[in-house]
Amino acid sequence: KAGRSYCTDGLSHIVDFSVNGLGVGEKAAEDTQPSRLDLVGAHAVNIKFEAAALLQENPTRATEAIRKRRLDEKPYWHVERCRIGDSREVPVELIVNGEVAKRETLLADGSFSSFEISVDIEKSSWIAVRILPSCHTNPIYVHVDDQPIRTNKKSAHWCAEAVKTCWNSKKNQIRKTEREAAKAAYDEAEKRYLKIAQASK
Repeated sequence: KAGRSYCTDGLSHIVDFSVNGLGVGEKAAEDTQPSRLDLVGAHAVNIKFEAAALLQENPTRATEAIRKRRLDEKPYWHVERCRIGDSREVPVELIVNGEVAKRETLLADGSFSSFEISVDIEKSSWIAVRILPSCHTNPIYVHVDDQPIRTNKKSAHWCAEAVKTCWNSKKNQIRKTEREAAKAAYDEAEKRYLKIAQASK
Protein backbone atom coordinates (compact mmCIF):
# COMPACT_ATOMS: atom_id res chain seq x y z
CA LYS A 1 0.00 0.00 0.00
CA ALA A 2 2.90 2.37 0.72
CA GLY A 3 4.52 1.55 -2.63
CA ARG A 4 7.52 -0.29 -1.19
CA SER A 5 7.85 -2.55 -4.21
CA TYR A 6 8.97 -2.97 -7.79
CA CYS A 7 7.81 -4.82 -10.92
CA THR A 8 9.92 -7.57 -12.44
CA ASP A 9 9.92 -10.56 -14.76
CA GLY A 10 11.73 -12.43 -11.96
CA LEU A 11 15.09 -12.41 -13.73
CA SER A 12 16.20 -8.94 -12.61
CA HIS A 13 15.83 -7.10 -9.32
CA ILE A 14 16.29 -3.55 -7.99
CA VAL A 15 16.20 -3.32 -4.19
CA ASP A 16 16.96 -0.77 -1.47
CA PHE A 17 16.18 2.12 -3.84
CA SER A 18 16.52 5.47 -2.05
CA VAL A 19 16.89 9.17 -2.79
CA ASN A 20 18.88 11.17 -0.22
CA GLY A 21 18.44 8.24 2.16
CA LEU A 22 14.64 8.08 1.80
CA GLY A 23 13.66 4.61 0.65
CA VAL A 24 10.78 3.94 -1.72
CA GLY A 25 7.61 3.50 0.35
CA GLU A 26 9.15 5.16 3.41
CA LYS A 27 7.98 8.36 5.08
CA ALA A 28 10.30 11.29 5.75
CA ALA A 29 8.08 12.17 8.75
CA GLU A 30 5.02 10.62 10.36
CA ASP A 31 2.62 13.14 8.78
CA THR A 32 4.02 12.97 5.21
CA GLN A 33 3.13 10.76 2.25
CA PRO A 34 5.22 7.63 1.56
CA SER A 35 8.01 8.07 -1.00
CA ARG A 36 7.89 11.88 -0.74
CA LEU A 37 11.11 13.88 -0.38
CA ASP A 38 10.95 17.65 0.07
CA LEU A 39 13.73 20.01 -1.02
CA VAL A 40 14.15 23.73 -0.44
CA GLY A 41 15.37 25.03 -3.79
CA ALA A 42 16.95 23.05 -6.62
CA HIS A 43 19.58 20.53 -5.53
CA ALA A 44 21.53 17.52 -6.62
CA VAL A 45 20.15 14.36 -5.01
CA ASN A 46 21.92 11.10 -4.27
CA ILE A 47 20.31 7.88 -5.51
CA LYS A 48 21.35 4.49 -4.15
CA PHE A 49 20.15 0.98 -4.96
CA GLU A 50 21.25 -2.61 -5.43
CA ALA A 51 20.59 -4.39 -8.73
CA ALA A 52 20.97 -7.93 -10.04
CA ALA A 53 20.02 -9.73 -13.24
CA LEU A 54 20.60 -13.18 -14.67
CA LEU A 55 21.40 -13.99 -18.29
CA GLN A 56 22.98 -17.06 -19.80
CA GLU A 57 26.64 -16.34 -20.40
CA ASN A 58 26.21 -16.35 -24.17
CA PRO A 59 23.18 -15.86 -26.40
CA THR A 60 21.56 -19.01 -27.79
CA ARG A 61 19.06 -19.63 -30.57
CA ALA A 62 16.27 -19.70 -27.95
CA THR A 63 17.35 -16.49 -26.23
CA GLU A 64 17.79 -14.71 -29.55
CA ALA A 65 14.25 -15.71 -30.51
CA ILE A 66 13.00 -13.86 -27.41
CA ARG A 67 15.19 -10.82 -28.02
CA LYS A 68 14.12 -10.42 -31.65
CA ARG A 69 10.37 -10.46 -30.97
CA ARG A 70 8.44 -7.22 -31.13
CA LEU A 71 7.67 -5.61 -27.77
CA ASP A 72 3.97 -6.36 -28.25
CA GLU A 73 4.71 -10.09 -28.54
CA LYS A 74 5.04 -12.42 -25.53
CA PRO A 75 7.04 -12.54 -23.38
CA TYR A 76 6.57 -8.77 -23.11
CA TRP A 77 8.99 -8.39 -20.21
CA HIS A 78 12.09 -10.59 -20.28
CA VAL A 79 15.64 -9.80 -19.27
CA GLU A 80 16.90 -11.33 -22.51
CA ARG A 81 15.45 -8.31 -24.33
CA CYS A 82 17.84 -6.13 -22.29
CA ARG A 83 21.10 -7.87 -23.29
CA ILE A 84 23.64 -5.40 -24.70
CA GLY A 85 24.91 -6.92 -27.96
CA ASP A 86 26.37 -10.38 -27.31
CA SER A 87 27.64 -9.39 -23.87
CA ARG A 88 26.27 -10.49 -20.52
CA GLU A 89 25.52 -6.89 -19.56
CA VAL A 90 22.21 -5.05 -19.30
CA PRO A 91 21.51 -1.30 -18.99
CA VAL A 92 20.36 0.12 -15.65
CA GLU A 93 18.60 3.45 -16.17
CA LEU A 94 17.80 6.27 -13.78
CA ILE A 95 14.49 7.81 -14.84
CA VAL A 96 13.46 11.39 -14.00
CA ASN A 97 9.97 12.40 -15.10
CA GLY A 98 9.83 9.55 -17.62
CA GLU A 99 13.15 10.40 -19.29
CA VAL A 100 16.50 8.62 -18.96
CA ALA A 101 18.72 10.87 -16.82
CA LYS A 102 21.67 8.47 -16.34
CA ARG A 103 22.58 5.03 -17.66
CA GLU A 104 24.90 2.44 -16.11
CA THR A 105 25.60 -1.18 -17.01
CA LEU A 106 25.21 -4.31 -14.92
CA LEU A 107 26.87 -7.69 -15.39
CA ALA A 108 23.91 -10.09 -15.42
CA ASP A 109 25.59 -12.98 -13.60
CA GLY A 110 22.96 -13.17 -10.83
CA SER A 111 24.95 -11.29 -8.21
CA PHE A 112 23.93 -7.94 -6.70
CA SER A 113 25.91 -4.78 -7.47
CA SER A 114 25.71 -1.46 -5.62
CA PHE A 115 24.93 1.75 -7.47
CA GLU A 116 25.22 5.37 -6.35
CA ILE A 117 24.20 8.12 -8.78
CA SER A 118 23.87 11.89 -8.38
CA VAL A 119 21.42 13.90 -10.46
CA ASP A 120 20.38 17.57 -10.42
CA ILE A 121 16.71 18.21 -9.65
CA GLU A 122 15.62 21.64 -10.85
CA LYS A 123 11.86 21.26 -10.31
CA SER A 124 9.45 18.86 -8.60
CA SER A 125 10.00 15.46 -10.19
CA TRP A 126 9.48 11.73 -9.86
CA ILE A 127 12.49 9.41 -9.89
CA ALA A 128 12.64 5.67 -10.59
CA VAL A 129 15.12 3.02 -11.72
CA ARG A 130 14.61 0.41 -14.42
CA ILE A 131 16.14 -2.41 -16.44
CA LEU A 132 13.85 -2.16 -19.44
CA PRO A 133 11.89 -4.26 -20.28
CA SER A 134 12.54 -6.47 -17.26
CA CYS A 135 12.33 -4.51 -14.00
CA HIS A 136 11.03 -1.11 -12.83
CA THR A 137 10.85 0.42 -9.36
CA ASN A 138 8.00 2.44 -8.00
CA PRO A 139 8.86 6.16 -7.95
CA ILE A 140 10.11 8.46 -5.25
CA TYR A 141 8.50 11.90 -5.54
CA VAL A 142 10.84 14.85 -5.02
CA HIS A 143 9.04 18.13 -4.35
CA VAL A 144 11.03 21.35 -4.78
CA ASP A 145 9.69 24.26 -2.68
CA ASP A 146 6.47 22.30 -2.05
CA GLN A 147 5.45 22.59 -5.72
CA PRO A 148 3.41 19.81 -7.37
CA ILE A 149 4.95 17.59 -10.04
CA ARG A 150 3.76 19.02 -13.36
CA THR A 151 6.27 18.06 -16.01
CA ASN A 152 4.73 16.43 -19.05
CA LYS A 153 1.41 17.39 -20.67
CA LYS A 154 1.69 14.51 -23.17
CA SER A 155 2.08 11.92 -20.37
CA ALA A 156 -0.89 13.32 -18.46
CA HIS A 157 -3.09 13.09 -21.58
CA TRP A 158 -1.83 9.53 -22.14
CA CYS A 159 -2.86 8.63 -18.58
CA ALA A 160 -6.33 10.11 -19.11
CA GLU A 161 -6.76 8.05 -22.27
CA ALA A 162 -5.43 4.97 -20.46
CA VAL A 163 -8.13 5.37 -17.81
CA LYS A 164 -10.79 5.30 -20.55
CA THR A 165 -9.18 2.26 -22.17
CA CYS A 166 -9.03 0.48 -18.83
CA TRP A 167 -12.68 1.25 -18.10
CA ASN A 168 -13.81 -0.05 -21.49
CA SER A 169 -11.90 -3.31 -20.98
CA LYS A 170 -13.15 -3.91 -17.42
CA LYS A 171 -16.64 -2.44 -17.17
CA ASN A 172 -18.43 -5.66 -18.16
CA GLN A 173 -16.57 -7.56 -15.44
CA ILE A 174 -17.94 -5.28 -12.70
CA ARG A 175 -21.19 -6.20 -10.98
CA LYS A 176 -24.11 -4.16 -12.29
CA THR A 177 -24.89 -3.04 -8.74
CA GLU A 178 -21.37 -1.60 -8.43
CA ARG A 179 -20.88 -0.33 -11.97
CA GLU A 180 -22.21 3.19 -11.39
CA ALA A 181 -19.85 3.78 -8.45
CA ALA A 182 -16.95 2.29 -10.41
CA LYS A 183 -17.67 4.54 -13.40
CA ALA A 184 -17.68 7.57 -11.09
CA ALA A 185 -14.24 6.55 -9.77
CA TYR A 186 -12.85 6.13 -13.29
CA ASP A 187 -14.34 9.49 -14.34
CA GLU A 188 -12.70 11.16 -11.34
CA ALA A 189 -9.33 9.65 -12.27
CA GLU A 190 -9.66 10.94 -15.84
CA LYS A 191 -10.57 14.43 -14.57
CA ARG A 192 -7.53 14.50 -12.31
CA TYR A 193 -5.18 13.60 -15.15
CA LEU A 194 -6.75 16.24 -17.39
CA LYS A 195 -6.33 18.80 -14.62
CA ILE A 196 -2.66 17.84 -14.34
CA ALA A 197 -2.31 18.18 -18.12
CA GLN A 198 -3.71 21.73 -17.98
CA ALA A 199 -1.08 22.66 -15.36
CA SER A 200 1.81 20.93 -17.18
CA LYS A 201 4.19 22.17 -19.81
